[in-house]
Amino acid sequence: MTTQLVADRLRGLENSPTLALAAKAKALLKAGKPLIDFGAGEPDFPTPEAIKRAAIQAIEQNHTRYTPVGGIEDLRQAIATQLSQRLGMRYESSQVLVSCGAKHALYNALQVICQPTDEVIVLKPYWVSYLPFVQLAGAKAVVVETHEAEHFHPDPDAIQAAVTKQTKAIILNSPSNPTGMLIDRARLKAIARLAQEYQLVVISDEIYDQLIFPPNQPCSILQVEAPLAGQTVVVNGVSKTYRMTGWRIGYAVGPQVLIDAMITLQSHSTSNPTSISQYAALAAITGDQHEVKTMVNEFQRRRDRLVNGLNQLPGLSCLMPQGTFYAWCHISRLGKPAAVIARRWLDEAFIATVPGEGFGSPDDIRFSFATSLEAIEEGLARLARWLKNNGV
Repeated sequence: MTTQLVADRLRGLENSPTLALAAKAKALLKAGKPLIDFGAGEPDFPTPEAIKRAAIQAIEQNHTRYTPVGGIEDLRQAIATQLSQRLGMRYESSQVLVSCGAKHALYNALQVICQPTDEVIVLKPYWVSYLPFVQLAGAKAVVVETHEAEHFHPDPDAIQAAVTKQTKAIILNSPSNPTGMLIDRARLKAIARLAQEYQLVVISDEIYDQLIFPPNQPCSILQVEAPLAGQTVVVNGVSKTYRMTGWRIGYAVGPQVLIDAMITLQSHSTSNPTSISQYAALAAITGDQHEVKTMVNEFQRRRDRLVNGLNQLPGLSCLMPQGTFYAWCHISRLGKPAAVIARRWLDEAFIATVPGEGFGSPDDIRFSFATSLEAIEEGLARLARWLKNNGV
């Protein structure tokens, strides 16, 4: 008798395609290749000095021991205060769970919310880890498509049509990774009404909520329907806003019963996030926010150059993203799937991008403009040459 070593729930589960491509790009860089990296899922700016100093001070003051599982009280209170001010409602520090990145908070949320017979609505294109998270929670992902012609705005009627007796939750991500588009207030209002009518848990992934380009404004579903707070988990973190991807601090804020369950779960997995990173995150959230605005302004300059440049190239089309640092480029006129095109760009032009298959869309490629204007100019020039050499 042969023992099955790997559990059934991991069947079909693959490594994150964004991380896999990043590893290949880093290998090319290490080999001395002249790589232009449009694949990065993190800001290219260093962590601000005040935040780094706070971490150093935490070490010097011996804040290097275990903390409470849910995070140090000062950080939980700062998160509760910031979110209360932003959303116009009151959260207590006990309603905050600090985790090892926003990804960890999302994983925890789905683990405690889902039963094996449940369904979770996911909007397509989706961030690459949503479907695996739902699968690992033992539930079923029900994908609802959005369309480029409608600027990837979700259709509330299509969402309602996907609801069944087994539907437990819906995941929202605004602004979206990968499209960079926001869900407008009217659609958020309609989705909120559906969530209330069908008693759905809303998981609102707001990790890019401060990386939004004027005249657009950040908008959470709770800002249009405050009573939904009793069934909504807001997930965020310091990675994107404060250039702290490697520090691994995310958080979830929501109903007490869910946060308590997530803390219990986390107590048996990672326990507390890194103590030093928590003190750094505290400095980030409570400190001067000027550098965030400076970064967003620079991202806007890069966005405009990249997207305008892509739209001038034959066979490519790209909407102007409203937030994040991603451009979602349609490549179906090139006649091959995104994975093939992205691989050829990497091998033949040393241009790293992220193919859309992992996001549920083989006709699109994600470009990150978390790189310099000089790199963007060179990347566009290489793309133009590649397209010309391949008869496009």
